Amino acid sequence: MPEHHVFSLKFAKVYPLYVAKAERKNRTKEEVDQIIFWLTGYDQTGLQQQIDRENDLETFFAQAPAMNPNRSRITGVVCGVRVEEIKDPLMQNIRQLDKLIDELAKGKAMEKILR
Repeated sequence: MPEHHVFSLKFAKVYPLYVAKAERKNRTKEEVDQIIFWLTGYDQTGLQQQIDRENDLETFFAQAPAMNPNRSRITGVVCGVRVEEIKDPLMQNIRQLDKLIDELAKGKAMEKILR
């Protein structure tokens, strides 16, 4: 099965889109970072290194220090697909991050987002 083109997207290109989406809804870059830290185990230094190296999403998730074991609690629909039913682990990780950013932009409380 061919890889999805989304796997090769640069995290450095996607990250500002996450921040912009949050900021349009009066949320902050710090909240986006908090979500990323919670999901992946990155800290500010590690996140900045991923951005500076222009790693793709596949590498970004492969190098994540500690994927949160509670990420299996992330459910719902992103791009018309139920997050919990995605079979490919990398695609599921990408869509889980998308879902968390969506919840942030919709005004959900941070303690509810970070299950």
